[in-house]
Amino acid sequence: MKKKLRWKVILVAAVILLAAFLFYPPGEKIHLGLDLKGGMHLVLQVVTDDAVNNEADQEIIRLREQLAKENIEFLSISKSETRVGQFAVQQFDPEKEGQIRDILDDNFKNWDHSVRETSIIVNLKPGVETYLRDQSVKQAQQTLSNRVDELGLTEPTIQRQGLTGERIIVELPGVEDPDRVKEILKTTALLEFRLVKGGPAETIEKLLEEHGGEVPGNMEVMKGDPTQTQGGYYLVSNVAEIVGKDLRNARRSTDEWNKPAVSFSLHPDAARRFAKMTGENIGEPLSIILDEKLMEVANIGERIPPPGDTIIHGRFTEQAAEDLALVLRAGALPASIKYLEDRTIGPSLGADSIRRGLTSIIIALILILVFMGFYYKFAGFNAIAALTLNILILMGALAYFKASLTLPGIAGIILTIGMAVDANVLVFERIREELAQGKSVLSSIASGFSRAFRTILDANMTTIIAAIFLFQFGTGPIRGFAITLIIGITASMFTAVFVSRLIFDLTVSKKNRKLSI
Repeated sequence: MKKKLRWKVILVAAVILLAAFLFYPPGEKIHLGLDLKGGMHLVLQVVTDDAVNNEADQEIIRLREQLAKENIEFLSISKSETRVGQFAVQQFDPEKEGQIRDILDDNFKNWDHSVRETSIIVNLKPGVETYLRDQSVKQAQQTLSNRVDELGLTEPTIQRQGLTGERIIVELPGVEDPDRVKEILKTTALLEFRLVKGGPAETIEKLLEEHGGEVPGNMEVMKGDPTQTQGGYYLVSNVAEIVGKDLRNARRSTDEWNKPAVSFSLHPDAARRFAKMTGENIGEPLSIILDEKLMEVANIGERIPPPGDTIIHGRFTEQAAEDLALVLRAGALPASIKYLEDRTIGPSLGADSIRRGLTSIIIALILILVFMGFYYKFAGFNAIAALTLNILILMGALAYFKASLTLPGIAGIILTIGMAVDANVLVFERIREELAQGKSVLSSIASGFSRAFRTILDANMTTIIAAIFLFQFGTGPIRGFAITLIIGITASMFTAVFVSRLIFDLTVSKKNRKLSI
């Protein structure tokens, strides 16, 4: 064997062994997608207004602390009911207006403010609002991923729809308990601690008697969850002192009556705020609100020092307490979500898809093998060998990158087979043209590969670019198609040009005056 061919043979042999190692055994290495294995397909809409409102809540708390520190009196600070990301400081001493505006300029740089009669209106800057909405979708995506990881599901797909969209696609192959998974995913786990200003009362009218039948601007009426509390109506602050993102850890535990409960601790900064709030409101009632449901109301007996260890009581079962701890531990969603689409695909549909997909691949292979062997004779078997290696490399790469094989992915494999053979056809036709001009076999082979290479490269690169865009902007099945197409075409560049040329170099010598093509 010529020395210059030896390294090529070694390289091809190494690629074959590596691909076979990565691919075998296929049942364990190749993960099936949702459409083949069965499972759940969800489309979720993130309500980004919630994230902006949460930011406003935290800034209102900060502003109250700043104004109290400067001994500036005011009637209330309340959020706007008509515009998200707006709140107002109402009825303050006009002589203190300049001081309040200085505080806003120095400490609230993400907010614009203006004076309207006896109020200062504070609005979130448009650029900051856009950023918060974008981050809330990204955080929701990460939180959903954390929850799925806690459930131990394999090969999930959780991705944003589009670059700036507010929708998230969730695909979970092989789910055994769809109802429990949907319950865990849809639970916002938006946990809030709010001070209670009145109640409980049997009716809203009785609750608002002290306020002239009107709800004060910085409060709202909530009904106690009858499954968790004694029920009744409560008047609570509309600003949350502590929210779910302040939690450091959560776990299932038991309360003093040995009933299932959920205990948690807070991050250092939140723990300091919690200690300050409980210290200033000893004897006052505090509510725990989860997903807009008033779960618990309890009087603050003493200041709760850092790390702010707290327990949520309720009529929990052990499974319910475990699931609530899971979603709190994985992270509260920064905003609530809406289910736009909810589909469950059975495994029988997946088995049928696999059978038909494999049948399509086998039929395509047989037809191509017959055509190439008949039309190009010996050179056709060269192409068949390169094509077989192409498929092996493709499957090995799918296994290495832990990509899920989907039904569109199988279509991508079939398309890859056709494009891989197309590259061989371009080369072989060039070789035929060179032979027809009376050139030698070796010269014709060299010229055929050299002249066809640029055409093959251009055609494959344009297809790869299109596949990259499909991968970037598509959802689960479309991404599966794009992945197999990108890997398959890249492999075909190696097999149709490098491997096929090597086979010719190993089997054709100067003594050959004719080439079976």
